[in-house]
Amino acid sequence: MDYKPVKTFGELEVKSLDDFVYGIAPHPVKAKNGMVIGAGTVYPEINMTLPPMNIEESTMPEVRRQYAEMIEGILKRARDLYAPGIIVELELLPETTMKPEWGIEINKILRDKMHEYEDKYGLKSLLRCTPNDTREILRPPLMKRGELLENMFITFEKCAEDGADILSIESTGGKEVHDEALVTCNIRKAIFALGVLGVRDMRFLWSNIVRIAERTGAIAGGDTACGFANTALALAEQGMIPRVFAAVDRVATIPRSLVAFEMGAIGPDKDCGYEGPYMKAIAGVPISMEGKTAACAHLSAIGNIAACVCDMWSNESVQNVKLLSAPAPVVSTEQLIYDCRLMNEAAADGRSFALKMRDWLAASDSRLDPQAYVLRPDIVLEISQELVKEKDAFIATKKAAALAAEVIKRGLARGEVQVSSREKKWLDIISSQIETIPDDWEEFWYEIQKELDLEKFRPEEYDLEVIMARGASAGN
Repeated sequence: MDYKPVKTFGELEVKSLDDFVYGIAPHPVKAKNGMVIGAGTVYPEINMTLPPMNIEESTMPEVRRQYAEMIEGILKRARDLYAPGIIVELELLPETTMKPEWGIEINKILRDKMHEYEDKYGLKSLLRCTPNDTREILRPPLMKRGELLENMFITFEKCAEDGADILSIESTGGKEVHDEALVTCNIRKAIFALGVLGVRDMRFLWSNIVRIAERTGAIAGGDTACGFANTALALAEQGMIPRVFAAVDRVATIPRSLVAFEMGAIGPDKDCGYEGPYMKAIAGVPISMEGKTAACAHLSAIGNIAACVCDMWSNESVQNVKLLSAPAPVVSTEQLIYDCRLMNEAAADGRSFALKMRDWLAASDSRLDPQAYVLRPDIVLEISQELVKEKDAFIATKKAAALAAEVIKRGLARGEVQVSSREKKWLDIISSQIETIPDDWEEFWYEIQKELDLEKFRPEEYDLEVIMARGASAGN
């Protein structure tokens, strides 16, 4: 089946740098309870998870208790700090996605308590449900069939029927190839994984998620390149791959993540997609972002700049462990609320103050790391303006990577960003690798299959044929 986009983006939805700021999106999203994301207020989005423990039938009473404790503490702190509203993200674990009844039950525990706080105290809240992409548990994965996929879709549908407001996922189509691309710093393989495999899987997956949202009245939020560029970010932070490679890889994820909105998602985009500012610039959707408040989950060099154009501010995920003051999810909730309060207070004094806050957030990080530099609002708009000229997602992916490398080189020459001496050569290596990639995806598939381990992924799951002559594969 050919999954055609229902929407394309031939021009930017954000028209100027002065319109590119936190809290305001060209296309705000209104929920059933009246909360509007992207209409002027930045809301906190808290994400929490279990402490290390086995999840099985015998431990489910403790799992239920943990989630009940977390949501009670989160909502109480939000009420006590006069939060204007809060979004709670439930990132279901593999076990609670593979057994839909467990995920559905946890979803209900959270939603019932959130309704209680809204009824009793007027604390408005939204629940984002993010089932785990369990398809990757089987290697090589079955992307379009099998029990893992069926249970994932059941979890989406039943959680939405039981009150989940926003549906999202951290999908992994193409990760089988992208992981190897990162380890070997091979941008050719990364572009194939993102621009061919990832795009095809996203079209399939999001056509289904959007239909579920339409049937249930939920909001189709967005996806994230967490399994791709965030893996690169983590490896770069540990010194295992060049930071410039991680920066280029991040920009290369844009066409893949944009597919969710081409297939009908409307936002808010998911927090761990640091490519979110590009989604906002191109599609005009509100976005959730994470930065310094995500240090509980991973370290990064983009702690402040990530907030520049956010509409929701999140913490990635935090385990329910006791800290000196309170359980960690409660602590994260407080941190997020205060960050949002400051951004909203600046914006309340006028657009010029919000823009000044945005520029401070950007300037504090952008010079120190290429991964931050490619998130600078003016750079985001510059690259996005070029990407919307391309109608083909594969060509756009190749172009995104090339533009990122060139922008970093230019920034280095201007003294706008620092790159270590040992990494500078990688910019030329990356650019030279990109130049070897043909513009025709079929020609590229014919070439690159000789470089790939075809035992690590199933080409047929992406509607590709292993071919020895050009033109024998399925159409894009």
